[in-house]
Amino acid sequence: MAEQQKKKPQQPQTHQFGGDIRYIAVEGVIGVGKTSLASMLGDYFGARVVLERFEENPFLERFYEDPEHYAFQTQMSFLLSRYKQQQELFQADLFHSILITDYIFEKDKIFAYLNLQDDELKLYETVVNAIERNILTPDLVIYLQSSTDRLLENIKKRGRSYEKHITAEYLTDLNEAYNYFFFRYRQAPLLIVNATEIDFVNRSEDFSELLKEITRQNRSPVEYYNPLKKGTKKKETK
Repeated sequence: MAEQQKKKPQQPQTHQFGGDIRYIAVEGVIGVGKTSLASMLGDYFGARVVLERFEENPFLERFYEDPEHYAFQTQMSFLLSRYKQQQELFQADLFHSILITDYIFEKDKIFAYLNLQDDELKLYETVVNAIERNILTPDLVIYLQSSTDRLLENIKKRGRSYEKHITAEYLTDLNEAYNYFFFRYRQAPLLIVNATEIDFVNRSEDFSELLKEITRQNRSPVEYYNPLKKGTKKKETK
């Protein structure tokens, strides 16, 4: 009697992304859920996920306590860390056909223009202009928007000690700066998602609906996904 074949262990089910999408970047203000969404998309597609190393910034907690004195050190530390990480994206990956990140390099300027003084900004611009030409451009950028109240709620829930000094005023300013930047962003196809009324982390139906928007073919350069409340949605193109 022939020896019975051993069953191979089942691999996690992953899904393919149609079209020419190979690199997706998720963006948004602190607490909006960009890292969670990037990780969930990575699991869904079996993709390589690269997350920002914010916890490695030695100045971050001091910045939230005293922004005026620690803005420049914090900004330059983030800039150089993001640049180094972006260079690693060029390395070939034989095991994954899709790359997903929870930030784009250009967003560094949002914080710089919001937080730096004029003389600091001049030095910052000198450095960033010298390095930004060697950055990989995403095939799709997902910009998650949310209200200040929802952002504060999310930040409080996750309970990171260095974020306890973040104020509603700072988040409101950051929201305005992000909106200004992304409403003019044209470097890659852009999906703007109003995430205030959805919970794609804890509600599978919200994640499924969002996936439909992310994976849809024949997209316009800029699209909006606006679920006004649970059970209704409004989608626009521009």
